[in-house]
Amino acid sequence: MPTFSHLHSHTQYSLLDGQASIGALMKKAQADGMPAVALTDHGNMFGAFNFVAEANKYNIKPIIGSEFYMVADRHKKTFLREKGEKDNRYHQLLLAKDQAGYHNLAKLSSLSYIEGVYSKFPRIDKELILKYHEGLIATSCCIGAEIPQAILFESEAKAEELLKWWLDVFGDDYYIEIQRHGLMNFDGTGKSQEDVNQVLLGLAKKYNVKVICTNDSHYVEQNDYGPHDLLLCVNTAEERAIPVGDFETNYYTILTGLPGTADQRVHYGLLEELRQTHGHDDHARRMLSRIDEEIQKPPKQRRRRFGFANDQFFFKTQAQMNELFDDVPESVDNTNEIVDKITPPKLARDILLPNFPLPPQFANADEFLRELTYVGAFGAAAGNGTVTMSKPPRYAERTPEVEERLDYELRIIQTMGFAGYFLITQDFINKGRSMGVAVGPGRGSAAGSAVAYCVGITN
Repeated sequence: MPTFSHLHSHTQYSLLDGQASIGALMKKAQADGMPAVALTDHGNMFGAFNFVAEANKYNIKPIIGSEFYMVADRHKKTFLREKGEKDNRYHQLLLAKDQAGYHNLAKLSSLSYIEGVYSKFPRIDKELILKYHEGLIATSCCIGAEIPQAILFESEAKAEELLKWWLDVFGDDYYIEIQRHGLMNFDGTGKSQEDVNQVLLGLAKKYNVKVICTNDSHYVEQNDYGPHDLLLCVNTAEERAIPVGDFETNYYTILTGLPGTADQRVHYGLLEELRQTHGHDDHARRMLSRIDEEIQKPPKQRRRRFGFANDQFFFKTQAQMNELFDDVPESVDNTNEIVDKITPPKLARDILLPNFPLPPQFANADEFLRELTYVGAFGAAAGNGTVTMSKPPRYAERTPEVEERLDYELRIIQTMGFAGYFLITQDFINKGRSMGVAVGPGRGSAAGSAVAYCVGITN
């Protein structure tokens, strides 16, 4: 069986959208013998450090990526409904091939928040991709991406035109991505996900573009579908009884684990049967009653909510992916080509802080912080004569208890490498006070620190 690695995976850092914990993903990947896994959360890289650390723990090659929100113009923040304008966002998968790629991925992510945020969506555009594409691998992504959307709503010719742009920019680092979640009549177009796949495969053949298969995983196991659906309801502040899609054509999510409905879906035409067989269940009865309320409304006024069409968006095994794409075996093999292209970024590093200028008589920041602390606590006599304080000592009496507390905190600060941070903070806090700038009495989690109190960070 060909080796397969997941290159399209969402974790809990796809906020209120992904339900998979990074640790659970890695544990399953290791148990399945998967050599690599990619992190591709929606619109951010929040999980990158945790992801790399967990991957190393499980001896799995970490691939850092992101599924960005791409628009025509990231600066456009006003849309006039009366003119039919809306924020057309496309999903776009980018993977970091090396350290330079990781830095460019981070740059794109940062700029999406600094320049592109509209509503809750951080957005990039092709201008940024052109500028920061070095060291990145791109794919045609999911059914919500630019090329698949052109196939669905415009034309194959338009999709082909868009593909040429990506090939011009990324060359051999661009891949056609196909997924199979069994999506039918997507957004009322009459076209299925497989219809889109066949067009993509045709374009791949015409332009000699390699194809990869992925599963748009948002949770780890298939039976996590129900909890994930509840998470989406929290995201959109909707009731779970509200159907995903149109009443007459789609399925209703009724109740996780309801007897006789193993796939957790009940078709419109079976509601009466369900009412008779499960009417004794309070939860089911409430949800059926809620559906009845909606059915009484005119079709255009009936609510529908965001949700996934089925339970196929889980972290599938290598065997499951090989079986799903057995007619396109090269799409499995090509995931290995991408894995081989990638050198994982080195993310572990020391704390990065500006160098605080030290008086020449102090060898390091820890020594200087100790001097400031003891002089601030007990007066100039407690130091070596090189530091003076304009304020009275914090403690009227030098007791063993106070010294023990200060020494304990200073040891922790030294172990964590935070001496420079304390020196920088006391410098601007004390300068601010001397200039008459209003300064709060506490500073976050350090409000109870005796060291922070002695050096003037807190009062």
